[in-house]
Amino acid sequence: MFSLRYPLTLASGSPRRRQLLTDMGVAFTIETRPTDEVFPDDMPADEVAEFLACEKAAQFMPDLGQRLVLCADTVVILDNQILNKPADAAEAHQMLRRLSGRTHRVRTGVCLLSPEGQTSFTDEATVQFAHLTDDEIDYYIRVCQPFDKAGAYGAQDFIGLVGVTRLEGSFYTVMGLPTHRVYEALKEFEVQGLKFKV
Repeated sequence: MFSLRYPLTLASGSPRRRQLLTDMGVAFTIETRPTDEVFPDDMPADEVAEFLACEKAAQFMPDLGQRLVLCADTVVILDNQILNKPADAAEAHQMLRRLSGRTHRVRTGVCLLSPEGQTSFTDEATVQFAHLTDDEIDYYIRVCQPFDKAGAYGAQDFIGLVGVTRLEGSFYTVMGLPTHRVYEALKEFEVQGLKFKV
């Protein structure tokens, strides 16, 4: 495990992001604050994830104190259109039917806020799906309940195990946290570098 100059707060309720940070050996606490996940209608799809991550970070600015806050947001983009979290099973089925047999992009935006300033970035991965049957889609929705996931799927779930035929970029970006980029960003915040503890 390594230590940071400031205690780290993960501003996300995502169990995937929590597990990835834990696996990285980072000590952190969790605190989420309500944020309207809305963006300007004319904003390019490629800018949305990072914009929303920064909007989440903005909620912590008034009482940041001496800590480092990590925020992230993931979007699925198909035909330059963002596929958000599905409202119900019918919408989830519709999304997965659209993704079936096609290539889409997943972009995860990250914002790190500290007493010394803010930095943000986006990482992208390209995902190719196999052709999915209606039975496979219905089974996935029934078993995995992907209503908290952009694009109605998690790459680590059944649909990723049987349906993802090609992935260019970081698998963890698709999961919701580009760990390699986060690690480099955490090092940038450290004047004397990371201190590893056994």
